[in-house]
Amino acid sequence: MRDPYQVLGVDRGASRSDIKRAYRKLAKELHPDRHPDDPRVAERFKEVSAAYQILGDEKQRARYDRGEIDADGHERMAHGFHRAGASAGARGDGVFSTGGFPGGGFPGGMFSGGRAEDIFADLFSGLGRSARQGFASRGRDRKYTLEIGFLEAAKGGTRRLQLADGKTVDVRIPVGISDGQQIRLKGQGEPGTAGGPPGDALIEVKVAPHPLFERDGRDIHLELPVTIGEAVLGAKIKVPTIDGEVTLTIPKNASSGTLLRLKGRGIGDGRSGRRGDQYVKVKIVLPAKPDPELERAVEEWSRNHAYAARGKLFPE
Repeated sequence: MRDPYQVLGVDRGASRSDIKRAYRKLAKELHPDRHPDDPRVAERFKEVSAAYQILGDEKQRARYDRGEIDADGHERMAHGFHRAGASAGARGDGVFSTGGFPGGGFPGGMFSGGRAEDIFADLFSGLGRSARQGFASRGRDRKYTLEIGFLEAAKGGTRRLQLADGKTVDVRIPVGISDGQQIRLKGQGEPGTAGGPPGDALIEVKVAPHPLFERDGRDIHLELPVTIGEAVLGAKIKVPTIDGEVTLTIPKNASSGTLLRLKGRGIGDGRSGRRGDQYVKVKIVLPAKPDPELERAVEEWSRNHAYAARGKLFPE
């Protein structure tokens, strides 16, 4: 993959907010919902998402900047030995990655004859059971990243994920999960040493932005374009929500920026069952081309109906 900084179009000194802003902009432009039949755009979308997996995580970004991992998140050669983790996390289609060294964290160059737990087993094979149990330890956790869509995060679901050992598991996506939250799969990490319990699989969820909806906690925000006539006279307009279309009443004389609430149409809480709200922000949109008739009507109306639209900008 290309340099993640070039993919997102940001400088190496870009701040975390700059990187997130660049990713959100590109993700909205390239979202599969907007280009359902364009494989080139879909590939670009995956490339942008993979770049953000590196730069959007401070630890991963630091490791990339130091040259410890490449643009795909794989370990590089370092300090004269090969980091075994470079092949541990086959990324497959790009929706997950792993970190760390298999076998309890030892680089392959140090113990090229086998996994660390096998070496310990050989060292203590001549001891009795009680002695061996004294060296038992829990296996390391494995880390993965799973990218899901906005609606999938809001409504929950199930995703199939291939683990680093080749095993395939079904991951349950909880209703209302947020970007950056983790899902823990007990016992799906590294094997323990000398009979110790296995570690867990820790799956960090990355939620892709939606072309229409913005999330704020459990609430959803949507900008709704309306015509001059709908704003002045009021109207009933169909509005998208995560559950489908609903009808919203636009009150008469609604200005741009007017905020309307759809109660209970936000993100749900899987534990309590309560849901947030959806807030709809009115945005008055003029015709695409100048309309002489509209101009004459507004000019005539304005002669006798002047009003202070910017009074709050210049308080007395």
